[in-house]
Amino acid sequence: MARLVNCAKLGRELPGLDKPPFPGPLGQRIYENVSAEGYALWQPHMTILINHYGLNPADPETRTVLREQMEEFFFGPDARMPDGWIPAGAGAGAGAKGGGAPARKK
Repeated sequence: MARLVNCAKLGRELPGLDKPPFPGPLGQRIYENVSAEGYALWQPHMTILINHYGLNPADPETRTVLREQMEEFFFGPDARMPDGWIPAGAGAGAGAKGGGAPARKK
C-alpha cells in the first residue's frame, strides 16, 4: 500500500514519494509533505526557470537559486494550486497558472 501524505502543493491526501528526492532537510520536508503527483509538477517548472533565465544547473549559485525556488514552489504562501485546478492534459484547455520571476537572494 502506498504511503499517503497530505500534499502541501495539491491540498489533499495522495500517495507520497517512495524516498526523499535528494538528501538534506528540504528533501526530507518534501518527502514528508508533498505527494508524488505534486512533486511531478516541479520538473516542468524547473525547466521553464532554467530555459527562461539561461541558468546553468552545474553552477553552484544556480543550484542554490533552484533550491530556493523549489522551497517557494512547494511551501511558499502561494504554493498551493488554485481550487479546481486540473493537470494539463486532464481537461479541455485547463492548466496551472505561471508564476513571477525567481527572486535572487544576495
